[in-house]
Amino acid sequence: MNELSRLKKPAGSTKKKTRVGRGQASGLGKTAGRGNKGQRARTGNMHFAGFEGGQMPLSRRLPKRGFTNINRVVYEIVNLELLSSFPAGEDIDLAKLLAAGLINDLKKPVKILAGLAEETQLAAYTVHAHKFSASAKSKIEAAGGKAEAIAAQG
Repeated sequence: MNELSRLKKPAGSTKKKTRVGRGQASGLGKTAGRGNKGQRARTGNMHFAGFEGGQMPLSRRLPKRGFTNINRVVYEIVNLELLSSFPAGEDIDLAKLLAAGLINDLKKPVKILAGLAEETQLAAYTVHAHKFSASAKSKIEAAGGKAEAIAAQG
């Protein structure tokens, strides 16, 4: 009978931790695998990324450039020609865009762009998104549809 209290690890699945510096017979005695004298043989040696032996690191030698705008809004972009996969007269919202694979993340706001939709015939859609480019909005309305803006998420 297999009981959980009687389970054992398979043979050879665990390995004992190597104890270094425990005599020459262990194979890792004396210098404990650290080589001979020097900075790297000592405890607390500087092994972090970017350390250059006390020389001024490259990250501090180079000047700082530019800045990151903390108020920048990153949109999920959908071009108008991609909406042609929906049937005519469809009410297109964010859930349908996600289901169709046109956007990846519902946390980001969605912006509809006209793209290169010159030769694409657009059906009359009611499109719900956070933002529309001016040309995308005019092309949706010219096709007999509506471009309805959603309030931005908090």
